[in-house]
Amino acid sequence: MLKRLFLVIAVIALTFAAGGGLRPGSAWATAGKRVDCAKVMAEVQAGKKTKAIAADLSISTSSVYRCKKKAADTTGKGKAPSTMAAPAATASPTRK
Repeated sequence: MLKRLFLVIAVIALTFAAGGGLRPGSAWATAGKRVDCAKVMAEVQAGKKTKAIAADLSISTSSVYRCKKKAADTTGKGKAPSTMAAPAATASPTRK
C-alpha cells in the first residue's frame, strides 16, 4: 500500500515537472501588457465577436469584456435607470 502511494506521488510529480506545472493559459496572456481599448472598441463596432477580437489582438476575452464595460460606463449606457419618478408623474390627478 505504501509503495503504491509513493508511486502515485512520483508519477504526479514527474507529470508536473515534465509539463511545466500548471499553466494558467490565457488568463495570464496579457499580464503586464496594457490593452488598447480603442482598438477593441473599433473591432466591436465592426461587428466582430468577442472571441474573434481576443484572438486577433492576442488578448483574453475578459479583457474584451472589460473594455466593453469601460466604454459603457463612460457613455452612461451601463448605469442603472434613475429610481426617482418625474415630478409630473407624482402629482395627483385633478378632478373635474
